[in-house]
Amino acid sequence: MEIQTFPNEIVFFDLETNVPNKTGQHFHILEFGAIIVCPRKLEELESFTTLIQPKDLSMAPLRSSRSDGITRAKVTDAPRFEDVAEKIYGLLNGRIWAGHNIRRFDCVRIKEAFAEIGKAAPEPSGIIDSLGLLSDKFGKRAGNMKMASLAAYFGLGVQKHRSLDDVRMNLEVLKHCSTVLFLESTLPDQLEGKWQSSSKIMTRSRSHHQMVQKAMPYTKGSLGKMTQNVKNILSKAQGTQSLQSLIKHSHSLLR
Repeated sequence: MEIQTFPNEIVFFDLETNVPNKTGQHFHILEFGAIIVCPRKLEELESFTTLIQPKDLSMAPLRSSRSDGITRAKVTDAPRFEDVAEKIYGLLNGRIWAGHNIRRFDCVRIKEAFAEIGKAAPEPSGIIDSLGLLSDKFGKRAGNMKMASLAAYFGLGVQKHRSLDDVRMNLEVLKHCSTVLFLESTLPDQLEGKWQSSSKIMTRSRSHHQMVQKAMPYTKGSLGKMTQNVKNILSKAQGTQSLQSLIKHSHSLLR
């Protein structure tokens, strides 16, 4: 493979895999999705997604509880990992990798997949794991640090657990969280103490796929209004504020 590096570009990526139900059973990649983002303008420069056929088709579920979930029938005619490895390598190698819980999961699975086909794995120029960063800086304001909960908190819709949809949601969640932190650091007196009272939202349980009610740590009408202001700021800032700039002013989130 020709080695190319793009150290100033960010690639948000996500993997969908099987869920091992036996001791010693391995994860198998069933879908890969990625978007390349310009850090200066937050513009999506390129996107790619593909279903992936596992070597053992029995590792793909026969059915899914989600309307657009990944099933064995959907991956039966999909390319194998070795067929798309060069494309995935080209998207990831030398760029800043970004995603939710990618350090412990997605990065590991990518290295395993390349090792299985006897090829060198891509290397990042840096890693932005929104799970670790937001756990430290944003806290459990959404009840927990799951992407579905964070998205519901900001009114960004329901997580679909499809790779391309999830990476785009990840970018939006990170922008919203960064802007809230920026506003708090800019207006500490006005926003101090707004997290004490509680409101509630509905979110879906990942294990049981049922709607449950969770307490949200903001006063109805206070943070709710601020979140809407955040969305307005983001929409007006496109092309003038970079993700790195927002994060830098949000308590140095990238450190």
